[in-house]
This record gives sequence, C-alpha cells and structure tokens, in this order.
Amino acid sequence: MNSATLIEQFIDALWVEHGLSENTLSAYSSDLRIFAKWLVDKSLLEVDGGLLSKFLASRFHEGIGSRSSARILSSLRRFYGYYLRENQIGIDPTALIEAPQIGRPLPDTLSEQDVELLLAAPVVTHVLGLRDKTMLEMLYATGLRVSELVNLKFEQISFRQGVVRIIGKGNKERLVPVGEEAMSWLETYMNDARKTLLGEHQCDYLFVTSRKDAMTRQAFWHIIKRYAKKAGIKKSLSPHTLRHAFATHLLNHGADLRVVQLLLGHADLSTTQIYTHIARERLKELHSKFHPRG
Repeated sequence: MNSATLIEQFIDALWVEHGLSENTLSAYSSDLRIFAKWLVDKSLLEVDGGLLSKFLASRFHEGIGSRSSARILSSLRRFYGYYLRENQIGIDPTALIEAPQIGRPLPDTLSEQDVELLLAAPVVTHVLGLRDKTMLEMLYATGLRVSELVNLKFEQISFRQGVVRIIGKGNKERLVPVGEEAMSWLETYMNDARKTLLGEHQCDYLFVTSRKDAMTRQAFWHIIKRYAKKAGIKKSLSPHTLRHAFATHLLNHGADLRVVQLLLGHADLSTTQIYTHIARERLKELHSKFHPRG
C-alpha cells in the first residue's frame, strides 16, 4: 500500500475503534502526511528508529517547539502501534525514541472583572449582538469547549431542568447546568434573534449566522477577539479563555475539584488540577495585597 492508503486506513481505524473527533483525526493525518512527504519514495512501513530520529531532528531544526515534536511523535507511535498489531511490521520503530520534555503551560484566563467587561461588550439591541451575548454567557456559565457550543442542537437543551447535554471528547456524555442568567439570555435569543436571523429557513443548530447557517469555531473565535478588543482587555486570549475562567473562578469560590472535572468533561483529574495553580496564585496575590503582614 502507498502512504496515502496506509494513513487513510489508520485514520479510519482510529475513528471506528476510539471515536476520536474530526479535529484530532485531522491532526494525526497531517503529522503523518508531513512524515510521508519527508520520506519521499520510501514506504511508511520501511522505517527504522534511526530514520525517525533524523526526521524529528529535521523538524526541530526547522523551528518547531518541543510540544509540537511531542505531538508528532505521539502520532507516529499510534500509527506504528496500529500496524504492529495488524502484523504489517515486526518492530515498532518508535519504541526507543524518547519524547521531548515539555512543561505544561498554565491556561490563559481572565479575572472576574475582565469577564464582566467582555460579557457587556455586545450590543444586545441588535440581533447579532444578542446572539453573541448569549454565546458568551453560555460559554462562561457552562465551561463548554467552543466546538461543543457551536455544535449545540435543540434536543441537547432542557429549558425546564436548566441543563445542556453534551457529547464531549471520546463520545462521553455529560449534563452541565446552565444557570438562570445564561438561560434567560438563551430564551431571549431563541424567541427574538434566532427567528429573525433564520426567517423561513430551518437549521438544527442553536447558534446561526446572518447567512442562515451554523456558527463555526473559527468565526466565533474572531467574534471573541473583537469583543475583547472593544472591552479593552489586553491579555492574550484563546478560544478556551472563558472555559479556563469558568474553571478557575469556580475553584476560587470553593468548588470541589472533582465537580469541576465533571463539568469540564475531563477524563483525568490531573487535567483539571492545573487550574488549582491559577487559583492559588490569585489567593497569594490577594494575601500579599490585603494582609497586614503580606
């Protein structure tokens, strides 16, 4: 089989066996296609550890960081692990390659005051502003990933119970409370802005654009950046900034770490624990500012 076929078969197997998201599968495919291109005419199944090391070294010299190197190596490990189990190769060429050491960066987050400024930025007398306000309120109230928010459909929302049903990474389901404030904005958006935006058109997705189709991750990310600039927020933001703020502010106000883990949909508690560091730093800052011997 040629490289393209080998990669396609591997990606199909990942989707069937593990139900990975389209974004994750796309990242695996991209890493493997880059490696296949670097190999020129050599088959992906005719590779040894030495050749792999040369490839990773070449990527490093091209300027990619240790985090990107670790991700590429992870993609290669899964690829060769799959073909080893399929008896297509006898030895895993990644077995003796050590992953680069990387530190886990602290997520970007906002203070509660910054969040209030951001949430107040949309002009809610305009249908698009009302939609944007609702989406921002929903993000901060629920801690959803942006991809989870833009993919919300009617059947996932219980207005009576005030919760949304989310199918997260690995097709794991969780119920997330919305809260009265965000639910009120959602009802207003549904009754006013959404009907105006769609007119006679039909769309299964909750949040729609002026073109009468579903909002995308990329489009909403640009919207967040625009409102952050309008609000005068100077911090570097990411699409997950409000998700990080949701987690950090819950912990600052005494929420149990495992409860936050469930709300975020983290499979591993250690993923959630990174937010406790931010919470501790904030407590130290307040102690230093207000304690007479701080």
